[in-house]
Amino acid sequence: MLKESKIFSRIRELIEAGDVKISAHGYDELSSDGIFVKDVLANVNNANILEEYPEFPKGPCVLVLQKDARGKPIHVVWGIPKAANSPAVLVTAYRPDPNKWSKDFRRRK
Repeated sequence: MLKESKIFSRIRELIEAGDVKISAHGYDELSSDGIFVKDVLANVNNANILEEYPEFPKGPCVLVLQKDARGKPIHVVWGIPKAANSPAVLVTAYRPDPNKWSKDFRRRK
């Protein structure tokens, strides 16, 4: 787990400024797992960075562990489009599968 990330710091700045886009895939995944956008946005400052992908082809992104309003874990991939400074893009969000992740949902099995 990463403690700091320049990518995620920039993403949080963009979210705070209201410069956010949700991908079509992100909306589909949010809906299928019963996750509300407002919960993801409200809890972004309490996120734990799990993985960072600075060279991702569509732009730098990070996988973070957040919690919803009920305190249930969710994984969110946040990114910034390649060759751009904004917006923060919610690429996907899902409820982690306990069979694929450690008990604390921070490490892949």
